[in-house]
Amino acid sequence: MKKVLSVVLALMVAGMVFAGGNKEGASAGGKKKDVVVVFIPKISGNAFFEVANEGAQELAKKVGFTINYNGSPDAAVANQVNIINNAIQQGADAIVISSLDATGLDSALKRAKNAGIAVMTWDSDVSADARQFMTSQGTPDILGKMLVDMGVDSLKERGKNPDKDVIKYCWHYSQATVTDQNSWQVAGEAYIKSKFPKWVNVAPSNYYSDQDAEKAITVGEAVLTAHKDVDLIICNDSTALPGQCQAAQNLGLDKSKVTITGFATPNAIKDYCRAGILSRWGLWDVKIQGGIACYLAYWAALGNKMKVGDKIDIPTIGTVEISPNTVLDPKAYTAPDSGVVLLPERAVFTKDNMDNYNF
Repeated sequence: MKKVLSVVLALMVAGMVFAGGNKEGASAGGKKKDVVVVFIPKISGNAFFEVANEGAQELAKKVGFTINYNGSPDAAVANQVNIINNAIQQGADAIVISSLDATGLDSALKRAKNAGIAVMTWDSDVSADARQFMTSQGTPDILGKMLVDMGVDSLKERGKNPDKDVIKYCWHYSQATVTDQNSWQVAGEAYIKSKFPKWVNVAPSNYYSDQDAEKAITVGEAVLTAHKDVDLIICNDSTALPGQCQAAQNLGLDKSKVTITGFATPNAIKDYCRAGILSRWGLWDVKIQGGIACYLAYWAALGNKMKVGDKIDIPTIGTVEISPNTVLDPKAYTAPDSGVVLLPERAVFTKDNMDNYNF
């Protein structure tokens, strides 16, 4: 697999201690064998989360710790709470979770922290005081703008003029309570209002499909049926995007009739691109994201103290830096032992480059 972030993150130093090391104040604690990290996706069976698990498992095998990938095929907060509670009861050393709700997991995760379990988030966050560190794919501004710009480029290919035309558009994603996707939508709306004031959102309340693959298709068909003249559908969710593409295909529509874009793994969308359903979509190297998040959890479980400003050497990946929570939200909770690791790069996939990626 071509690693999207390898150029930026692979700052490997000759002679790096393979088990990883801290710089600038992150002190090493006592070694501990058989560290168990419980890695929790929003939903199991989804390509995005399965690929993240692959990356995490590969790193864990090389470093020497155990990852229990534990998710549910139903995207429900109650299921995630149950998994967290089980991890506490079974004496897990660390929890790494992509949250379905911005605050719904806070109490359970705080119980885990109080039990001495290292708590990390990745992909989608909780309240910052309920976890230690978040491994994020990017800031809301970066990702919201990226989603809109991919739509703009595809609209131009259809002969539209996004700067002057009245573009009718809407958003289709999982749930309004999912921190990451909602923040991208809010940032994307702000970008549209400032850059493309003539655009019209035909569904300001958005379309949601609850990260359910079948529902994503039926909701996708409902979007296209209710708004036959919609120009652009933005799917900031890895389940909504293939569902929306399938819906368009079911209704006999392709990229010449409606522009669809969003975030999903390359392999989940390649066939739709080959079939002419869409022109471009994007993501980041989720294998690296899963690896970083689980390694930080492992490193904390060893007793290492990490704080904002520290740089952490991660085997096979490189050096990452912990930023304050305010990089994601200016009003966020701030404390030295709570912060964010940002992935510095994302990728846009088209028919010209998609086969360079195998995840």
